[in-house]
Amino acid sequence: MTYPYLLPVRDMMFVIEDWLDALSTWRAVPEWADLDMATVEQILSEAGRFVAGRIAPLNAIGDAEGCRFDNGDVFMPTGFVSSYRAYVEAGWPLLAADEELGGQNLPGLLEVALHEMLAGANHAWLMSPGLSHGAVACLKAHASEEIKQAYLAKIASGEWLTTMCLTEPQAGTDLGRIRTKALIDEDGNYRLTGEKIFITGGEHDLTENIVHLVLARLPDALPGSRGLSLFLVPKYLPSANGMQRNSVTCDGIEKKMGLKASPTCTMHFDNATGYLIGQAHGGLRAMFVMMNAARLQVAMQGVGHAESARQRASAYAEERVQTRTPSHAGDDAPTPISHHPAIRRVLLDLRCTSEGERMIGYWVGEWIDKAARHPNRAERKQADAMASLLTPIAKAFFTANGFNSASNALQVFGGYGYMQEYGVEQTVRDSRVSMLYEGTNEVQAVDLVLRKVLSDRGETLRSLLSIINEESAALAKTGENGAQISVVLSTLCFEMNEITSAVIERSEDDKELPYRVADAYLSAAGWLLLSFAWARTWRICVSRSGTDPFHADKISCSQYFFDFKVQEFFHCRRQVQACMDSRIPVLRSGRA
Repeated sequence: MTYPYLLPVRDMMFVIEDWLDALSTWRAVPEWADLDMATVEQILSEAGRFVAGRIAPLNAIGDAEGCRFDNGDVFMPTGFVSSYRAYVEAGWPLLAADEELGGQNLPGLLEVALHEMLAGANHAWLMSPGLSHGAVACLKAHASEEIKQAYLAKIASGEWLTTMCLTEPQAGTDLGRIRTKALIDEDGNYRLTGEKIFITGGEHDLTENIVHLVLARLPDALPGSRGLSLFLVPKYLPSANGMQRNSVTCDGIEKKMGLKASPTCTMHFDNATGYLIGQAHGGLRAMFVMMNAARLQVAMQGVGHAESARQRASAYAEERVQTRTPSHAGDDAPTPISHHPAIRRVLLDLRCTSEGERMIGYWVGEWIDKAARHPNRAERKQADAMASLLTPIAKAFFTANGFNSASNALQVFGGYGYMQEYGVEQTVRDSRVSMLYEGTNEVQAVDLVLRKVLSDRGETLRSLLSIINEESAALAKTGENGAQISVVLSTLCFEMNEITSAVIERSEDDKELPYRVADAYLSAAGWLLLSFAWARTWRICVSRSGTDPFHADKISCSQYFFDFKVQEFFHCRRQVQACMDSRIPVLRSGRA
């Protein structure tokens, strides 16, 4: 049997209303000043009903059927086309879009919550529309007015879907090796020729047109990534007779470990017509707008997987009975395995991960909203710096924990988890790819250390520590337990500042050091953020836990986190120190 995906709307509302106090941010933005929590709850509840009713039931079906490739065409699994059209007709793609595009102009934070729901319910389904938000941001920032008029509204509404065409067989993360060529013909149009691989949604039957955003190289381009340009290449071109097929074809779809209901395509461009986006040779600058917008969504995929895995493991552990536990020694009746200490620990680990990361993920979404809409320029600048710092941490840390959570949840099922019957093995398979795309987690870690910490010598990181230390000071006033958590939190901030200063100083003489420490440094930052999340949760809930089981459970999870999980930070901190003090050897023996 498979357990239904239950939308965690109550917890989402707790994060938005209590943990973030989002109303205080929205009141500063004229467009959102009248938004209230009753409206937010109604929106999330309606989204939850749609996702639970139309999207979640297709998860196992899509995994079993997969996508079908037939002579250049790709056909989605049963129910995907009709559910996607219902999604578009209900206006969900336009939730946070600008009014001039037909959007509802709501905070992007609500779209973050929607994407978490979709990822937890059916990650493969989310993959096709998942890039649209980033494509809209890219075109708004860099496209000509003509292109905006022709494409923006249709992409924003979901009428047309988009792709991001970067990777080639010889060029993955190293985009400077891209070979796809763009030439200018006698009419001043651009013609693209080349091959792209691993293209999500490169071909499908969800929409009548697919808009490809393609990195390619003009004849006068400099070598390396700085010579790349970005082009919009539609599947169909407008013509006097309607829509004319462009010379873009799908050569096949990949057979993958997971996400079998999401077509991963090999695309061939054969003198295809394209339109330049932004400046010639400025393609990476334009494309990074799209990639950065996508990275928080990928982070929330990790949260969705952790939540889905937690729900399945919790439901199974309540039903599965086993030999009595030590705490029931006087009772010969078997008890649910959820009573066993080992399983209780796993279930609490899952909950600390999914709920803690939801808090931080939504917090990143709020920073992005501030950077885009806050009326004060200084506030926007600070918010943009904070969002830039937090995004690579969220992407790498959340997706790694999403996969680990799925694996740990499978363990709760014992041998049954390895079978398809309960669906948790699909979550393990589907969650693994989030650590790879939109920049591997190793790339995110290097980006954090080199571009976000070393570039400003830790200034933004120390601004983050100041915020966390403010929380620590507030905690100290909430009683003995709060004071103890406050001491731990301030200690973590001190240690993070110490290792940051050491990395900055020693990187001046050891140019490889940032790369050696990057993974452990990012993980330490992730555990610091989770500690911040659960510390603030303690402070908010401690005065409310007497009458409400919801808040009482939050207190218990917070206590568990600081009794057990906070030690992960110190482990990562020791790893950073080890990477500073030691070189990583190069093995020269080749294969065994």
